[in-house]
Amino acid sequence: MSQFTFPLPDVGEGLTEAEIVSWRVKPGDEVAVNQVVCEIETAKSLVELPSPFQGVVKELLVNEGDTVLVGTPIISVEGEGGDSAPDTGVTDAVGDAESSVTQETAEPKNLVGYGTGPTTPTSRRKRAQPPADAPVVTPAPAAGTDLPLAESVPVIAKPPIRKLAKDLGVVLDSVTGSGIGGEILRDDVIRHAGQATVFRNLATPEWPENREDRIPVKGVRKAIAQAMVKSMFTAPHVSVFVDVDATRTMDFVKRLKASPDFAGIKVSPLLVMVKAMIWAVQRNPTVNSTWTEEEIIVHHFVNMGVAAATPRGLIVPNVKEAQSLSLRDLAMALEKLTVTAREGKTSPEEMSNGTITITNLGSFGVDTGTPILNPGEVTIVALGTIKPKPWVVNGEIRARMVTTVAASFDHRVVDGDVASKFVADVAAVMEEPALLLD
Repeated sequence: MSQFTFPLPDVGEGLTEAEIVSWRVKPGDEVAVNQVVCEIETAKSLVELPSPFQGVVKELLVNEGDTVLVGTPIISVEGEGGDSAPDTGVTDAVGDAESSVTQETAEPKNLVGYGTGPTTPTSRRKRAQPPADAPVVTPAPAAGTDLPLAESVPVIAKPPIRKLAKDLGVVLDSVTGSGIGGEILRDDVIRHAGQATVFRNLATPEWPENREDRIPVKGVRKAIAQAMVKSMFTAPHVSVFVDVDATRTMDFVKRLKASPDFAGIKVSPLLVMVKAMIWAVQRNPTVNSTWTEEEIIVHHFVNMGVAAATPRGLIVPNVKEAQSLSLRDLAMALEKLTVTAREGKTSPEEMSNGTITITNLGSFGVDTGTPILNPGEVTIVALGTIKPKPWVVNGEIRARMVTTVAASFDHRVVDGDVASKFVADVAAVMEEPALLLD
């Protein structure tokens, strides 16, 4: 049996040190290639570190909570091997790193998915590198060794990609890698996570035998048509859009769902969006107005309209005095409004005297749109779908839950600066729901 050590690698983020947050193994445990052995925290993220070796854990060389430099040995594993040191794809990060790495063993199974660390001048003799166009050959185990082989082809993915997959609920075994040698890249994980929402309505009806349908224009459909034409050709529309990192909103919604105070109550990002609009109205009152030929009536209360698709067509019931409701009461009011609308039981009074409207395009998987104003109002906001997208965080591209907030305004009442400030305020709350506690 041979003993070999695994130094802390550069996990592809250019780090120089990391903290050992928690160990997932202990001395005496058997480990396999790519089994997570510990969780480390860098200056940028929390990363699960998979083992490059297969064998039995001999010793944990650093304690939980310790911060160590790249190249520092962190775990010792005992297994079968030959006579060369393992290649973890990590160069020395400090001058004395070489002396701290034990080279007692043989070529164990290497950790897949690690890129080469930053090149730092050291006294270590560099290994001879094959020509760039040389074929990739997987060496057979040395004669006389019985190093156990993995039962299946290991997943090739760097630790940050494994962390991303875990956060998005993606099983890496089901992802096809587009990188060199089948390595799974960030885009592969994000694309796979998004596919779950693409094929929602697989059942497609057959073509009807009749060649066309004729639907009388009457009732709700006639009222909708008249209202939309009047709104579109009476109020000069102007629209504003902004992309929003809604990751914290999704986390906030998850915590509300788990809270005993919201037990049995439907909670969704729409609740946060409505609360954000109420807050933004308080800061930009003219968006909550009514235009008449003689005056502009600015309302200092919010009757929040919610566009609802029903079997009878689009209707816009509203939550009366929404500004005075707690978050829990608002969630209950929105749920009641939605259920009543879908059951076709919304009364005319519930659709009257609205002051501002939201339409949830995201419930249909749509990113954004340019909504038409509800007649008598000067602002309507559209919430797009919230899904994983690349986003720059502190100079790094990360997968974040991103949405688009769009809003249309009556330009007779709402000027461009007010429209922009209002949308920016809504976006600010979606990015940081803690502002709701202000």
